[in-house]
Amino acid sequence: MILDEMSLPQRSISRRDCLQSLAGVLAGARGWAAAQSRPNIVIIVSDDHGYADLSCYDHPQEVRTPNIDRIARSGVRFAQGYANAYVCAPTRAALLTGRYSQRYGFYTASDSRAGLPLDQVTLAAVLKREGYATGAFGKWHLGLEMPYHPCRRGFDEFYGFLGHGAHDYFNLRRDPDALFNAIRRNEQVIDDTGYLTDNLRREAVSFVARHEQRPFFLYLAFNAVHYPLQAPPEVIRKYDTGNPKRDIYLAMLEREDAAVGALLDELEKRRLQQNTLVVFFSDNGGARANASSNGALRDFKQSVYEGGIRVPFMMSWPGRIRPDTVSREPVMSMDVMPTVGAAAGASLPKDVVFDGKDILPALTGQASGPLHEAMFWDGAEEQTAVRSGRWKLVNNRGKTELFDLDADLSEKNDLGPQRPEMVARLQASFDQWSKQNRPRLTRGAANEAQGGGARAAQREARRQEKKRKKQK
Repeated sequence: MILDEMSLPQRSISRRDCLQSLAGVLAGARGWAAAQSRPNIVIIVSDDHGYADLSCYDHPQEVRTPNIDRIARSGVRFAQGYANAYVCAPTRAALLTGRYSQRYGFYTASDSRAGLPLDQVTLAAVLKREGYATGAFGKWHLGLEMPYHPCRRGFDEFYGFLGHGAHDYFNLRRDPDALFNAIRRNEQVIDDTGYLTDNLRREAVSFVARHEQRPFFLYLAFNAVHYPLQAPPEVIRKYDTGNPKRDIYLAMLEREDAAVGALLDELEKRRLQQNTLVVFFSDNGGARANASSNGALRDFKQSVYEGGIRVPFMMSWPGRIRPDTVSREPVMSMDVMPTVGAAAGASLPKDVVFDGKDILPALTGQASGPLHEAMFWDGAEEQTAVRSGRWKLVNNRGKTELFDLDADLSEKNDLGPQRPEMVARLQASFDQWSKQNRPRLTRGAANEAQGGGARAAQREARRQEKKRKKQK
């Protein structure tokens, strides 16, 4: 009903009424400003997490993840979420740059030894420029030497380790022979105690508490549930699947789930959840080594079949995303940076090609078509794949196969002989994409591409080592 001026009751307005009215207007304005303020950003990455190992997905009976499920309940769960790679480091590179990592020569896990090229702009650097507090906690895996350190790539704070995922969960003391796996607080090597997943929980919760008065970007990069299989004995004893490895994996998953729960609780306690964009996904499919389950998907980590690249993927932003929804829109980890950039109103570099897409229009019915006409994978190991719509072409060490994922999620039926024209079309698409990519990084190639950046990194590492020896 619309009321005009003549339909309203007429009465005189006192000074007190006027002041109360003004106070109400100011309070409303403050509320509007808060609602319109830039969102906090929380990105949570799990490591080697099985596609079926969340209870909000189709899961084995023994899987219980009530806290991670809260992200899906308050937002959207993607049924077709993908990692950018079948191993961890290139997926993390794509996440933080919003680009196919192959564009800058980052194809596989060992390319992390050369480091995320210094000419690549990170999401952390973009948000820091916009006034965000930025913190990274956990596994880095994007460069071992100081110029590639998180605190040199846009993060204000760091607690974690620079190396690969196979980090001991209990031995957190410094090892002079393995500084790449040393626990660091910012740039300082430290000794610590406890269980590493619990420590990451502590650091993430502390970061939120210390930065609640300004927008923040929290990157929580678990090494759980990556091998080695280690968890507190009292947690392991809760499980009895008949597979001792699986029991430990589930205990590790329980501690990770509890860490996510503590973080979500802190956001709620400080009344930040309504304006916090939370993203959760795994860096690749579940691994054989950690006894994870990929459900109906074929194969595991280190494979371009769905079990190696399709991952649990969810996003929550209560102020913007409808709760408890499921999306079948294919999305990739590189989509996070453009999505976050759009949500934060951040200006992304104009001279950079971003392959990732803003996911939000697809969730609000504003997208005019699919986010990705095609999606590509290449680990420089004679394993490649391209997906377009329902079709997926796999080249697995010389064997070419075509699958209809809508009808054959488990990739059992090769339709290549029946559809040679589709094989040719997808292969041509992949070849065209490949032409845009750089050769694979090596330390020598990194020197050339980055104007001696790797040599500078080595000099800086030697300088830091001398400084530590003097301090001793």
